[in-house]
Amino acid sequence: MSSPQVDFEINGTVVAPGSRQRLELPVARLPTHTMMSLPITIINGVQSGPRLWLSAAIHGDEINGVEIIRQVLAQVEPKQLSGTLIAAPIVNVFGFIEQSRYLPDRRDLNRSFPGSPRGSLAARLAHLFMQEVVSRCSHGIDLHTASHYRTNWPHIRANLQDVETCRCAQAFGTPLVIHAATRDGSLRQAAAQRGIPILLYEAGEALRFDQDAIQMGVDGALRVMSLLEMIPLKAPPPAMAPLAVTDTKWVRTPSSGILHTDITLGQRVSKKQKLGFVADAFGDKSVKIAAPCNGIVIGSTQNPLVSQGDGVFHIAVCSD
Repeated sequence: MSSPQVDFEINGTVVAPGSRQRLELPVARLPTHTMMSLPITIINGVQSGPRLWLSAAIHGDEINGVEIIRQVLAQVEPKQLSGTLIAAPIVNVFGFIEQSRYLPDRRDLNRSFPGSPRGSLAARLAHLFMQEVVSRCSHGIDLHTASHYRTNWPHIRANLQDVETCRCAQAFGTPLVIHAATRDGSLRQAAAQRGIPILLYEAGEALRFDQDAIQMGVDGALRVMSLLEMIPLKAPPPAMAPLAVTDTKWVRTPSSGILHTDITLGQRVSKKQKLGFVADAFGDKSVKIAAPCNGIVIGSTQNPLVSQGDGVFHIAVCSD
């Protein structure tokens, strides 16, 4: 049985049980000497329970997650919440303003964790997020899209060998979950090293809202909160259990030219199946691009102008 919740304190602000608080965590000053801050919302429930963070826009041009978090916050009532929800919809404020993936010094924030209080701007922001958000939580969900000129089919990346992480990944309810190793300097790696189960949701493309991907992200976050007994169930269960895979492959174009695509995201393909072709502008030469394995298409380029060696399709490997 849950016990009554206690005050939640962060950066000198106290959030009482059954209340919601918006606050700004100071990050750094701009050249104009204007302070740039990290905006977060805290919802502290009335009963004790897990502490979950939701984060988005670690890459500043990945905006689907910003809308996902907005919609989740609109559905969570403090008086019905057990535990604490910490929402950080725009982690890379600098990149978000510039509509850029990176920070002003061109560093990738998601290669800068756990950070340092005396390092680069990226390292300092990563350190702040780890200290003020991640270290206070028991679980996390980090929301992403594909990088520029690419799009992703909705899927979860997580350490499926960890029982609690796998349980949350299954509950999120994307059609596909990928057991993926962590990347050096990523938020997922830094959280996992602290023993915190974390899911990475990938869906859509940069600087575009994808309503289907957004709805799946909202439903998934609410399902995880329900699984953790933080809220009553607010989203229907997924139509089928997610398919788990352990390997993915990039398909690279063998020549430069204009890409013509014959497949769609989420489509199952078989080894040697034609995925598309690359032709010159006059149609004199074309080169077939074939699937290297059986699998499901989880990512593709959106730019038809390709150079030899470019990754144009991303396939989750599955034989069944």
